Amino acid sequence: MSVRKQYSPEFKSKIVLEILKEEKTLSQLSSEYGVHTTQLKNWKKEALENLPQLFDKRNIEAMKKDYEKQIQDLYAEIGRLTTQLSWLKKKSGIHHDP
Repeated sequence: MSVRKQYSPEFKSKIVLEILKEEKTLSQLSSEYGVHTTQLKNWKKEALENLPQLFDKRNIEAMKKDYEKQIQDLYAEIGRLTTQLSWLKKKSGIHHDP
């Protein structure tokens, strides 16, 4: 069983910037950082595909709104479950409030 190595986003970004500079070959960077060339190609491809999203403020705002709605929904669910739990405790005769 092999253990997959995890790399931080900062590490990946640093290497992708090195790749884009084109001062060293993928083989050189692979040897220098100990990351397979196929993985380096994948990181470069992913970075280039996602680059336009960095400049799309609408996308960020939409994600922010979705996140805020999820938080509101979760708080509503917590409130509903807390009310149900209190009702069930009352009906069952269990009352262990601290």
